[in-house]
Amino acid sequence: MREMTKKFLEDAFAGESMAHMKYLIFADEAEKRGLKKLANLFRAIAYAEFVHARNHYRELGKIYSEMAENVQQCIDGETFEINEMYPVYNTVSQFQGEKGAERSTKFAWEAEKIHAEMYKKAKELVEKGEDYSAEKIYICPVCGHTVEGEPPEKCPVCGAPKSAYREFSI
Repeated sequence: MREMTKKFLEDAFAGESMAHMKYLIFADEAEKRGLKKLANLFRAIAYAEFVHARNHYRELGKIYSEMAENVQQCIDGETFEINEMYPVYNTVSQFQGEKGAERSTKFAWEAEKIHAEMYKKAKELVEKGEDYSAEKIYICPVCGHTVEGEPPEKCPVCGAPKSAYREFSI
């Protein structure tokens, strides 16, 4: 692929990815306010943005036939966030006295550490031809703390109660 086309597809992927997430956030906000049809609109168009992002990512050659390579992309991304991105973002937030940004980046940083380990485990299993082992994964909706099996009584990162965790199960 020619460099300019590649750059434009990468930019389009980033834009579509951000739109997807933004619309899902807006859907949650609309739902909280009882605007169920507006929430549905946001979710529907968020899905369209996901389709666009997936198409761009596919054209960039980033979806591999070997699942272990796809999981490795996740490990690489999480490791970058842990070792480079969030330490710097958090330090700048502290330096500039931006308490909300400091808290937000700290929450994400702590969750990414768990995610990297989960992806490493997933890669080992996929390389053996096996599926991931956890049937239930819980996410703290305040900070993103992630745990397999049952969540703790209190989130170790932000203190949210066990009842707040969202379950993802098969």
